[in-house]
Amino acid sequence: MKLLKTLTAAGFIAAALFPASAADISGAGASFPYPVYTKWADAYKKETGIGLNYQSIGSGGGIKQIQAKTVVFGASDMPLKPEQLAKDGLVQFPTVLGGVVPVINVEGLKSGELTLDGPTLARLFLGEIKTWNDAAIQKLNPSTKLPAQPVVVVHRSDGSGTTFLFADYLSKVSPTWKDKVGANTAVEWPVGLGAKGNEGVANNVAQTKGSVGYVEYAYAKQNKLTHTKMINKDGKAIEPTADSFMAAAANADWEGTPGFGLVLTNGVGATSWPIAGATFILIHKQPPKPADATEALKFFAWAYSKGDKMALDLDYVPMPDKVVSAIQKVWAKEIKDSSGKPLFSLSN
Repeated sequence: MKLLKTLTAAGFIAAALFPASAADISGAGASFPYPVYTKWADAYKKETGIGLNYQSIGSGGGIKQIQAKTVVFGASDMPLKPEQLAKDGLVQFPTVLGGVVPVINVEGLKSGELTLDGPTLARLFLGEIKTWNDAAIQKLNPSTKLPAQPVVVVHRSDGSGTTFLFADYLSKVSPTWKDKVGANTAVEWPVGLGAKGNEGVANNVAQTKGSVGYVEYAYAKQNKLTHTKMINKDGKAIEPTADSFMAAAANADWEGTPGFGLVLTNGVGATSWPIAGATFILIHKQPPKPADATEALKFFAWAYSKGDKMALDLDYVPMPDKVVSAIQKVWAKEIKDSSGKPLFSLSN
């Protein structure tokens, strides 16, 4: 087990990393962006003295906490639909792009040595493929010697935007998956071991021989997990990289989509990673604590301005400048105190 200390026990160590104080910003939700939020928070605290108390509890938990007004912002990798945002009085905006990757612990195989396609990946998680030398996998990897090792599926046990992206992709490439399982932050898994957070899945895959799971790429890279290649919609075998995540978003119409709520799975493009997506922040249009919400907006404005290299170092893709500009216009227009005064000015 070589899991980084900064990424273990989601939610429980967040407060220990950034102990809460009166001035700290509180947030909770997706574990997908936790590595980059951790890095941003450390740099921001050194620069401003303001900390971030972020609990990596999964997208489902983040949505529930912002709806209950127990945090300043929630975080989710599954974008909420416009009608849900309106009902809850929320503003939604993306922070970074990333990729969900299949990770394996298979005898004799290193990262990038095994190629999977969508239908075969779906069959693995449906429990239809029992061993790693199954004919479907061997057909995709004709020159690779595959062991007769039993397949052990590892999946999320908590409500998760990473699960949403993964299940949404499988629903697009496998009619059986779409009919039997579908796509949501939590699904009824046909088989497998449940684990909490990207951290928990990464940990379980690292420790379980013959396992296959799915995590945000930063967790795979930092913890030296074995990732697979994926055959994308254009039929090309692609490695997960910042460039392939960026390619997946190349034609995205962020500004023309209500709540910026794009899902980027199974996109076209010869160099596109097929399980890509953004991660989103949810904040109230009229926050119960305007001063705290203002601090949160300052933090994300700083991250957009100064956090790109830190994001790229972890293989996340920063949002394009024109999208950031559109996001900040939404902040200035829609996030206000009870008197109607905007909490963010475009001159900030």
